[in-house]
Amino acid sequence: MLILVLNPGSSSLKYQVRRIGASGTSPALLLDRVVDGPQEGPLGSGFLGAVFDVVDAAIDNETDGGPLEAIGHRVVHGGERFGSPVCVTRDVMGAIEELGELAPLHNAASVACMRAAADRWPDTPQVAVFDTAFHHTMPEFASRYAVPEDLYTRHGIRRYGFHGISVEMACRDTAAFLGVPVSSLNAVVAHLGNGASVTAIKNGCSADTSMGMTPLEGLVMGTRSGDLDPSVVTLLQRRGLGPDEIDELLNHRAGLLGVAGSSDMRTVQDAVRHGDPRAILASDMAAYRLAKYIAAYNMAVGGAGALVFTGGIGEHSVQFRSRVLSLVGPLGLYVDEDRNQSRDTRIRTISTDGSRFPVLVVPSDEERAIAEATAAVVLSDDPPIRSINE
Repeated sequence: MLILVLNPGSSSLKYQVRRIGASGTSPALLLDRVVDGPQEGPLGSGFLGAVFDVVDAAIDNETDGGPLEAIGHRVVHGGERFGSPVCVTRDVMGAIEELGELAPLHNAASVACMRAAADRWPDTPQVAVFDTAFHHTMPEFASRYAVPEDLYTRHGIRRYGFHGISVEMACRDTAAFLGVPVSSLNAVVAHLGNGASVTAIKNGCSADTSMGMTPLEGLVMGTRSGDLDPSVVTLLQRRGLGPDEIDELLNHRAGLLGVAGSSDMRTVQDAVRHGDPRAILASDMAAYRLAKYIAAYNMAVGGAGALVFTGGIGEHSVQFRSRVLSLVGPLGLYVDEDRNQSRDTRIRTISTDGSRFPVLVVPSDEERAIAEATAAVVLSDDPPIRSINE
């Protein structure tokens, strides 16, 4: 089965073509690209048409004209409605658009991809895979905010969590590496990239996660502030800033960028090595915030069996991993610097043998997870919907 995976950001598109076997796992990678979208607005039909021309050419070259058999989409926000991958229909697209208020740039880009793909391949089933779905297992005491009930019932104000596609895959890979069933895995998983979150895993399920109603809550990120006293927002409003200005400030001008002047952890760590005080402060803030969450989530799962680093920073920033682990010694975790500095790209242990539980680096591959989820829906006993118009 040939599967096209579309992973849109607010201004870019990552896409892959994978060949997946009858078992629905271990998809082979045939095409892997990231392209920047138009600067003046969201992903448009002209831009997506050009991308799909490349996809068609790649499929012809690799398969002698074999057909594209499914299309999988990463959708950032599925709200309370979507707890698992679903076939894309007009009703599904409408619901994703309605949830756009909670993730306006990302959900709109996903719907644009769905519509453009339906125009190009009208008889090919499409599947939506949601970043929020994995966190539907959070208990209500973890997912709810202490606000009046009608804010939840009328406006859906609660914690949803994100990065679920990556975290779920990391759990599967971690359990296989440790030789335990996923259903018995207790762990803390840190997905660290420009957007970053940490998730408490209890019995293989999400028990709590650092991101909230939107991806703004939680850790110090590339351009996002993370946890913040809500009164900061009302103070800024009283001083003349509007909602859009505050949103721009906290989502796009804060985090590492706001403190250190760069949103790229590699640049920040280079500056740390050269003694830049702003970079040192930003790195220490990010590491300290993450260490606090790790300690709290170790409690939340009743004692973790593993700490997992994944995502671009989690996989590649030796210096930042070492800084974080220097703060969690009271948990009985200690870094083995030789292991930590290894450039092995496979899943591996970076903690000392005497640590209370292993600290792992687990490669992230969201597109692989989306391809596998898409195949599972299409290959299920129920015949898949062949068109978004059905």
